[in-house]
Amino acid sequence: MSMFFNRVPLFSCFSGNSESCEELLPLNGAVRKEPVILNVYDLFTINEYVTPLGLGIFHTGIQVYGTEYTFGGHSLSNTGIFELPPRSAQQELGQNFHYRESIHLGHTHLSRDEVRRIVDQLGWQFSGNSYHLTSHNCNHFSDAMSRILCGRQIPGWINRLAHFVGCVPFLERCLPPDWLTPM
Repeated sequence: MSMFFNRVPLFSCFSGNSESCEELLPLNGAVRKEPVILNVYDLFTINEYVTPLGLGIFHTGIQVYGTEYTFGGHSLSNTGIFELPPRSAQQELGQNFHYRESIHLGHTHLSRDEVRRIVDQLGWQFSGNSYHLTSHNCNHFSDAMSRILCGRQIPGWINRLAHFVGCVPFLERCLPPDWLTPM
């Protein structure tokens, strides 16, 4: 065995010279961990009455590296994912969006550039014309992104009403068609 160790080169950083080790060590001696935040918005004031029952109509976005990513529908086949300043949906999207809360989902070790590449790739799956209120909405996007970034699902109560309505075709038929899919 001693012959094997005699052939292994001795790196200068193992000899006590810490300056030569800096390129081998992560910055500040720690692995980068960026928080992944789910921003939740009430879409209608009816949430005041139905949220205690475990239901509600919510919009969500994933905040990472100071940017909130969310998904919305439009009539084109390009991405429906867009960026906005964190917790600003009411200003950016309109008066029906009221910030409710932020939920810390975990951390990601991915860089800002890697996150942007993931958003670009998800844009193929979340095109504007693929939006559907009950089966492919902003909460589905937030869940997919959260799973990729930090391995966690978003809380079930956020998309519970959409799931329930999607499972009961009669209820879905009661909704105006322009609510379900983009024009």
